Amino acid sequence: VQLQASGGGSVQPGGSLRLACAASGFSLSSYTVAWFRQAPGKEREGIAVRRLSGGTTYYSESVKGRFTISRDIAKNTAYLQMNRLEADDTAVYYCAAGSPILSAIWNSQIYRSWGQGTLVTVPA
Repeated sequence: VQLQASGGGSVQPGGSLRLACAASGFSLSSYTVAWFRQAPGKEREGIAVRRLSGGTTYYSESVKGRFTISRDIAKNTAYLQMNRLEADDTAVYYCAAGSPILSAIWNSQIYRSWGQGTLVTVPA
């Protein structure tokens, strides 16, 4: 059971990146998928969730309207499309899979599987 995150890099403010999270050993279609990020000196925060139940998506206020979480069942891969990137988006981004209830979707401890993290840098 493994998640492999990729797609990070350095991008100028206002630019875009798409992160990918490839699953192996299990099917992402059976789990809620989330993206978290951790900036230097800060706690890990949840930013995007795609729930298994109904495919409803949720976003933190900091990324709402700029980021989009999606999933390709055929490729067993989840994505995070990030547009209009800002310096405050600089962080290590992690994908996660699990089965949280709605009230716990932002609780990182609920997620059973994690990718290794991919660094996104947006210079000020």
